[in-house]
Parts: sequence; C-alpha cells; structure tokens
Amino acid sequence: MLARDMYMPEPPPFAEFYGAQFQRIAVQLYAYLGDHAEAQDLAQEAFCRALQQWPKIARYDDPAGWVRRVAWNLATSRLRRLQTAIGFLARQREQHVEGPSPDRVALVAALATLPPAQRRALVLHHLAQLGVAEIAEQEGVAEGTVRSWLTRGRARLAAQLTPEVWHA
Repeated sequence: MLARDMYMPEPPPFAEFYGAQFQRIAVQLYAYLGDHAEAQDLAQEAFCRALQQWPKIARYDDPAGWVRRVAWNLATSRLRRLQTAIGFLARQREQHVEGPSPDRVALVAALATLPPAQRRALVLHHLAQLGVAEIAEQEGVAEGTVRSWLTRGRARLAAQLTPEVWHA
C-alpha cells in the first residue's frame, strides 16, 4: 500500500453511490429526452458501466460526474440514431400499386387447379417464354410429354375461363 493511499478515505460502496445518484441522473436525462423510461434505461446503463470499473471510478474526484457524462453520451447517441431513423423513414415514399385485375385473379385461381406439371409447363412456356425443348430439359422429360402437358393444361384453363367467368 502506498503512503498516499493510507490518507485517502475508502470509496463508498457502489450500492450507496447508486442509491444517492441514480434518481438525479435519471431526472436530468428525462428533461433532456422527454421519455421517462428511456431516461431510466440510459441511466441504468451508465451505472452498469461504472460498476464494471467501480474500484477505479470510486477514487475519482467526482464519480457522479463520470456516470453523468456516460449517461449523457448514451442519450446523445440514442437521439442521433433516432434522428437518422426518422430521416430515413421520411425519405421513404409509399408506393401505391393497383390490385390484380379480375381477369388475373381468375387466371391465378384456374392455374391453381391444374396438376403441378401442367401448371409449370404453362407458366414456363407462356410467362418465361421457354420453348418445348427447354422445358423438357429442365423437367427431365421427353418433348412429347411437355406438349401433352401444354395441350391438356390449355384445355382445362379454357374450360374454366369462359367469357362469362372473365366478365362476371
């Protein structure tokens, strides 16, 4: 033990320090932030950081000043993050997209009733614009099988998508 340490009073226990200072710092942060729960959370975080280094911080001339500075830094960082988020949200524009037309709804519903192989063949041929040979290769079947799927799928769709259904 050094001679100078013999004359320094023993630092107060952390619990005593916390009890005496927490409310003061939390109230200051509340006035700054306008959110009581947020102020308490940030004060608590600052005290947690002080607890990790308490033997060192307790010997400072103003340990409460250290905790207050940490709490204010945390509050300022939180406000910056909040402002950044608000700015980002303000730059987002809501895009309005029209809903699907009745014809599209009817087509999707009709496609859903087809066997999966016929549905894939129709979608790949008519929407992805793949040829019969490409579909056959992708599906691992003969080209005649793909032509059969397309023919049967079209026939089933035609039966379901009559003009009365489209314009009902």
